[in-house]
This record gives sequence, structure tokens and C-alpha cells, in this order.
Amino acid sequence: MIGKLSGRVDYRSSDHVMLDVRGVGYMVYCSDLTLAALPPQGEPVALYTDLLVREDLLQLFGFTSLVEKEWHRLLMSVQGIGAKASLSILGVLGPDGVSRAIALGDWTSLKAAKGVGPKTAQRVVIELKDKAPGVMAILGGAPQIHYPDDVIEMAVPIVHSSQEPSVQADALSALGNLGYGPGEAAAAVAEIIGDMAGADAPALIRAALKKMAPKS
Repeated sequence: MIGKLSGRVDYRSSDHVMLDVRGVGYMVYCSDLTLAALPPQGEPVALYTDLLVREDLLQLFGFTSLVEKEWHRLLMSVQGIGAKASLSILGVLGPDGVSRAIALGDWTSLKAAKGVGPKTAQRVVIELKDKAPGVMAILGGAPQIHYPDDVIEMAVPIVHSSQEPSVQADALSALGNLGYGPGEAAAAVAEIIGDMAGADAPALIRAALKKMAPKS
């Protein structure tokens, strides 16, 4: 399994990029947002990747963050969502937008992606809503891809903190990345933390989202 590539941009097309990794060219398909974030031709780049293996096909998909990669994997597990539709959703909403839409049950945002109808969008929310907090928790601790000066000779380093971030910090970081203000998120977590001793970050995120959801 190819999980990450570090190389240089050889050329860029409308739906993929060719990466030159020590003289070997890898065709990597990406969302519109990811393609737009890539550096110019000849510049170093690193992408997390996911390999799709079929009887008559091998395709690599590239992502700038582990959150985007995880959402691609989960989206493709839903009936009616293939690789093209998954990249379309990520290209329209971005990984943070997908997290927010699915966590809050906002299927109308998902159907804005090309090739995703109302029924499919609703199915995505129903099947993945319980998994959203777990993906959102990645936002608190996962390293983001960055571009070293010479990706040809060195791997992209992953920095490990000497002290693991607290569960509350991970939850607050994820909520902040979803657009909630620090005060609002902290207040919600403070209200629920006393009744959730020993809870993990996904459980705290789920409870905080419910606490901050608009009252009908």
C-alpha cells in the first residue's frame, strides 16, 4: 500500500497531478481544492495517498491532510459514492466542511457536489454521522502535510510531542477547526465534561455538538 508520496510536480491536469519521485512518475488524482493548493511545476510536494485496487484498475488519490484522506475512505464506503463523487464532495466543501455537514446532518450541503443527488446525500449523513466525531478528533493531533526543501532526499517528518494532548484539547481544537468560537466551544465542553469522566475526544465532540446545536 502506498500511503504517502514525496516528490516534485511534473505536470498538473484538470483532475490529477504527476509527481516525479526519484525519476518515477506517479499519477495522483486529487480534489479541486487539493489541486489548487499544490505548488507550481518543478516544486517539491508531499501528499498522503490512498490506492484503489480493482481487477482492471490501479488508481492513486492524493490528499494534503489525514482528515481529507479519512473522509475519502469513509465516503467511498457509502453505496452510490465512488471515487469521483467523493473527490467532488471534498472539492466543494473541503474536509472541514464535510465534517461539519455530516456531524450536523446537513445533507443539503453535500448535494451541492456534482453527481450527488438528494437520496445519496441523505444516505451519506445517515451512515457516517456517528463516525464524524472520530474523524474530527484527528484535527486536534494529526500532522498536516508540508513541503520540505528537498523531498527527494528526505521523508516528510512527523513531529511527535513529548506530551500527548489532552482529550479536552483535542475536542476544542476540532470544534475550533469547524468554525466554533473558542469561548462557545470551551463553554460547551465545560458543561458536559463533569458528566463524561473518562470519555474520549469523539464522545466529547459529539456531546458538544448536540449542546451547541440550534434549538428548534
